[in-house]
Amino acid sequence: QVQLVESGGGPVQPGGSLRLSCAASGNAYSDNYCMAWFRQAPGKEREGVGQKHSRSPPYYADSKKGRFAISQDNGKKTLYLQMSTLRPEDTALYYCAAEPGYCRGHLRPGDFTFWGQGTQVTVSS
Repeated sequence: QVQLVESGGGPVQPGGSLRLSCAASGNAYSDNYCMAWFRQAPGKEREGVGQKHSRSPPYYADSKKGRFAISQDNGKKTLYLQMSTLRPEDTALYYCAAEPGYCRGHLRPGDFTFWGQGTQVTVSS
């Protein structure tokens, strides 16, 4: 099993920045996992932000390129999401997800087995 715990969410003003963290643990976890960030706003479907394997550069959904950056600390088993120039429409529950093996190119929720509980990001003045 793999456990994922997100942190770092909270309220932020438009134009501000936040860094989310996702700590992975569990006997099954290794550096051969695709790790991803998704988000879900009220009344909307869960959408992919980006994903990364320890041996590959990050991949971003087209609409998320430029303001979002994913990084990974393999020693700490932690995935990060640096968000900048935040907008009210970025308000959502942000989830971390994991799947054994290399990342697929589609960034679909159904491709991931393990999920965290999410951390809320609220962008408002």
